[in-house]
Amino acid sequence: MAQTEKKGGLLRKSSASKKPLKEKVVLMYDEVFTTEDPSKNNPRFWEELFLMKVNLEYLEGKLEALDGEELMKIKDNINCLFQHCIQALGEEHPIRVVNALQTLCALIRGVHQKNKSTSGFDIINMLVGFDKAELCMKNLMESLDSLLCAEGSESLKSLCLKLLLCLVTVTDNISQNTILEYVMINSIFEAILQILSSPLSRREHGYDAVVLLALLVNYRKYESVNPYIVKLSIVDDEATLNGMGLVIAQALSEYNRQYKDKEEEHQSGFFSALTNMVGSMFIADADEKISVQTNEAILLALYEAVHLNRNFITVLAQSHPEMGLMTTPTSPIPTTPVTPLGTTPPSSDVISSAELPLDADVQTSNLLITFLKYSSIVMQDTKDEHRLHSGKLCLIILTCIAEDQYANAFLHDDNMNFRVNLHRMPMRHRKKAADKNLPCRPLVCAVLDLMVEFIVTHMMKEFPMDLYVRCIQIVHKLLCYQKKCRVRLHYTWRELWSALINLLKFLMSNETVLLAKHNIFTLALMVVNLFNMFITYGDTFLPTPSSYDELYYEIIRMHQNFDNLYSMVLRISTNAGQWKEPASKVTHALVNIRAIINHFNPKIESYAAVNHISQLSEDQFCSSCDL
Repeated sequence: MAQTEKKGGLLRKSSASKKPLKEKVVLMYDEVFTTEDPSKNNPRFWEELFLMKVNLEYLEGKLEALDGEELMKIKDNINCLFQHCIQALGEEHPIRVVNALQTLCALIRGVHQKNKSTSGFDIINMLVGFDKAELCMKNLMESLDSLLCAEGSESLKSLCLKLLLCLVTVTDNISQNTILEYVMINSIFEAILQILSSPLSRREHGYDAVVLLALLVNYRKYESVNPYIVKLSIVDDEATLNGMGLVIAQALSEYNRQYKDKEEEHQSGFFSALTNMVGSMFIADADEKISVQTNEAILLALYEAVHLNRNFITVLAQSHPEMGLMTTPTSPIPTTPVTPLGTTPPSSDVISSAELPLDADVQTSNLLITFLKYSSIVMQDTKDEHRLHSGKLCLIILTCIAEDQYANAFLHDDNMNFRVNLHRMPMRHRKKAADKNLPCRPLVCAVLDLMVEFIVTHMMKEFPMDLYVRCIQIVHKLLCYQKKCRVRLHYTWRELWSALINLLKFLMSNETVLLAKHNIFTLALMVVNLFNMFITYGDTFLPTPSSYDELYYEIIRMHQNFDNLYSMVLRISTNAGQWKEPASKVTHALVNIRAIINHFNPKIESYAAVNHISQLSEDQFCSSCDL
């Protein structure tokens, strides 16, 4: 007997003399795609359809093959199929429910894809019909809510979440997805929270639940009242918030682990051996090849949680007590549509493993540490537009954290010291820091390290002005807290001062190129004001009196940069032009720094002349200035 091969919904005989046979479900689909009522000759048509295994490829292919006019002709049958899918969700037989969920996914995605090319029909009308839309969508959301909250099959819950993600992500702009109005009216917020608060459900479905919530929160968030925003902002259940934090931490940890694995693989490979022989001139190019797909969906979820819910701030500092956050599902999950773009969950190897081990020298970790490590990787390469946006979102999240009073309290807490191993961009003029030499310090030191690292490593032709502005703002907010609360942080401030001065030098050196694209005076003013803050209020937050000596030493040592900056802004502010006013502001802001330079420079020059010294050390500088 000839063997049978299944392909594209056809049962093909190996003998060429006979016509290929179609699966029964495919024949039934063909009946739906006619103008006749498929149940006219077979009253049990819909009951039988949902007992058949769904052929997603064939169903979506049929929808894709039709043009807008042809699709409108079979609208009644499409509406009927959609409505019977919703009815099947209430069936006790799980096979019917699974097949109905998958069919709904195919319909929603297929009709939306068709609408991208021919926008001559309304999505809601095509799927369900205007006259029955409100009732049908209400029934759909209620059925999904019941399935998500029930004690039943985890596979069904997974499919429900996949259907909802499919519904939310079918349009490029979520706010243009009008069908989500029904998801706003018939909220599934409590079902999502229930998943996050239960350890078992969270292991199985936590990632999809968190991504779904983040997407729903962004639906027309600035145009109308979004109930998901309101509800998320007032969540105070500790188990739910901790659950959300654990899911986000796991996803970010997985990214960090993948990057570290690739980095180690790269360093131990052929290229590493080659660079050891010929020198380090190609190190930067080599490390640019280390690329792991970023996870904007989970980053968006973290932003919304930090931005909207002040109670979530406490989750940032809590350690990860739960092991095995994600494990292999105990029940098999039926074939589901492809995960929507940008919502890729952690890979299967981490899903089946225990929670990622912490660094060898760190006894504990928390979500903030994991996020800082993630940010240090993503922010290394901003030449790619995708990573540029990721880096921007990281800085926005850090801005939210730096603005929060409670977050600042634990960031600066001397009793909460951690060893945070940030990733640093390979550069020819510096060696890679040894991980084991990292000291345990308050978390704010890691935030400042990350900001200094960004400032030092992104002075380039395609200057990321927006990211630099946000970076300086974060430093400013942290200093404001230290000044207000008189927190004397033992930090190597000289590294920050040096980075800021070099940034000013870069802005001046590339004045013509940068002014064609950016208002560099806004950034220069922010940098100068940071120095003014240290000069004026440093006695309230600098750790020791000698810190002031170091500050003055750096200003005097690099005085040529401040002199050049003053000359530049004075030149521009005295001429009529679009930069006259912003340049003038920088001129006024330089008063303190110029006063210090003008006061101490004559003393230094006199001391150097008397002692026949061309370059003063820091101790000699202090002696010459009587500091």
